[in-house]
Amino acid sequence: MSYDQNQPDDQHRYHQNGDHGGPRGGLHDEEPGRPRRRGTLAVAIGALVPSALVGWLVWQAMDGPDEPSPPKALPSTGAGVDPEGGSAGGTGDPDDGDAKPGPAAPPSDGRSSSPSAGKGRLSGKVVVIDPGHNPGNFRHTVEINKLVDIGTNRKECDTTGTSTDDGYTEAAFTRDVSERLRKLLEKEGATVEFTHDGDRAFGPCIDERARIGNNARADAVVSVHADGSAKGNRGFHVILPGLVRQGSADTSAIVDPSRDLGESIAKAFSRTTGTAPSNYVGGGTGLDVRKDLGGLNLSTVPKVFIECGNMRDPADAALLTNSGWRQSAARGIARGVRAHLLGQG
Repeated sequence: MSYDQNQPDDQHRYHQNGDHGGPRGGLHDEEPGRPRRRGTLAVAIGALVPSALVGWLVWQAMDGPDEPSPPKALPSTGAGVDPEGGSAGGTGDPDDGDAKPGPAAPPSDGRSSSPSAGKGRLSGKVVVIDPGHNPGNFRHTVEINKLVDIGTNRKECDTTGTSTDDGYTEAAFTRDVSERLRKLLEKEGATVEFTHDGDRAFGPCIDERARIGNNARADAVVSVHADGSAKGNRGFHVILPGLVRQGSADTSAIVDPSRDLGESIAKAFSRTTGTAPSNYVGGGTGLDVRKDLGGLNLSTVPKVFIECGNMRDPADAALLTNSGWRQSAARGIARGVRAHLLGQG
């Protein structure tokens, strides 16, 4: 998403698509030890197994630890390193690895949801994920240039999004991160809905994206983006809704909870990915309040946008095109959403 307060909602340039997934980490088999004193060892093992089994059952009853144990010998600093127990290479979380987009859902009311909510700390919570843009938008310029009401004025239905210099599109990035984010939230029991899931030729329009979150009565909505700013502008930022009471827009009820959601995501995203807040938006806070985005103006539930990095900067682009870093980005967003929903922000 290109940052320009004077441009239409989410106005970017389009470039041809291309994926540059990064390498994944791996596990190594341990060498077996030499057998010795088998009789004594068998007796010892026989005595230990019942105790170990009891301990394991107790651990399972308590739902296990909050996070998996961190891998050994991780670098202490650097972008893409997750200090809470995972790295951009994909060795710290059981959900690490490349998330493949699932099969497209049949068109219905324009949204895609979890087949069923699981059991976990987020059971009963509804999260709507809004993957920014649509890879088919560039084929439907007439439709996406149609003006829609955003309360304060009228803006284009949608835009094409930006891309890296090598042609990796924002639409491809947002879909990939959103799929990873869905898996992480569903694992914790949340019901997750998408504003679109590869089942539409273009869009949806920004006003419809807002309605999907409203109709779902979502506890949180996250719109996933990447910026298209100038080279040298680096880092992420989270966009929060400003106070708007005009026309069909009234954000008075969501400004405070949206700020809590945004602050929680910014904190967790920075800690998990190892990347710094934007050096060109938000004064180093990683937070930016705006009143010109229809997706926020028309929302009646807590909602934020996250610009995960700047696709036009080579250093940020190297992260955004790395599949392991995208997993860390999804994990950071998920942890922020969780903290907000559990009142731990």
